[in-house]
Amino acid sequence: MSDPASRDERPAEPGPGTPALVEARGLSKSFPLRRGLFGRGTEVVHAVSDVTLSVRRGETLGVVGESGCGKSTLGRLLIRLIEPTAGEVVFDGRRLGDLSAREMRALRREMQIVFQDPYGSLEARMRVGDIVAEGIEIHRIARGAEKRERVERLLEEVGLRPEHADRYPHEFSGGQRQRVGIARALAVGPRFLVLDEPVSALDVSVQAQVVNLLADLQARHGLTYFFVSHDLRVVAHLSHRIAVLYLGRVVEIAPRDALLAGPLHPYARALLAAVPEASVDPRPAAPSVQGDPPSPVAPPPGCAFHPRCPFAEARCRTERPELVAGAGDRAVACHVFPVPR
Repeated sequence: MSDPASRDERPAEPGPGTPALVEARGLSKSFPLRRGLFGRGTEVVHAVSDVTLSVRRGETLGVVGESGCGKSTLGRLLIRLIEPTAGEVVFDGRRLGDLSAREMRALRREMQIVFQDPYGSLEARMRVGDIVAEGIEIHRIARGAEKRERVERLLEEVGLRPEHADRYPHEFSGGQRQRVGIARALAVGPRFLVLDEPVSALDVSVQAQVVNLLADLQARHGLTYFFVSHDLRVVAHLSHRIAVLYLGRVVEIAPRDALLAGPLHPYARALLAAVPEASVDPRPAAPSVQGDPPSPVAPPPGCAFHPRCPFAEARCRTERPELVAGAGDRAVACHVFPVPR
């Protein structure tokens, strides 16, 4: 994967005036966690907490953060694979929570997901052609020879051969399997794809090939991506804007180049400082983040990052900063380094 600070690979950027295809409004998700003898004690995992953001038509919104910060949960909420505890998702002007099961099933054609694990996400007992065709059959898009032609065309589009339709997943490499997963997602003609760490299980050389394929498909079909990864280097390669998630909350969101040139939130600064050869604004210095993230069962008061933040002040320990929008199409949730107005 190339240097994320490289400017010549930046995708054409949908501007702030581009309408949103997907919006999260005050979105939260908690999961009960049973503990103790016979599971009688119950605690709550706060996976996503009061997230408000939008994904503009034709853009890639990258979401980055440490493992367990809620990135994948947020992606699943956006396409209603799981139901939110609070808040709502709006897709192209329609509130997903208001839709009936029948209406939601019809809308599934518009939104799809590519999963992280190319080994576990494909049914081992099905031929590749049947895997790709499953959505086509469910939504009654094509049958017979037309279905077969559609499947073969999709396989060619993701860099595989038509005859691969007759093989089983175990006959392919990890990168090839992920291409099958991408073809499956594209089979029903979606407009919005959640890419849930689609290259994290692949070798670095294969990662670049798959990311380049995703960029080509986006340009060809006008797709909108929600791209989840723990690797800022990978996110920066494909994204137009980047949202930084910490313990279930967005702490900074900004255009790709602006974030790479000078992140404001100390956590975003630390993530960028950890990327080899990435340039970080040295004012003030960004020490490495110490310790592990707090438990999502008992998040700390105030700013959740304050126990690990080298710049934390007294206010940070008691008052949670809100995500405030400012100049340059960016927003930050930080008392110490607020977004410029």
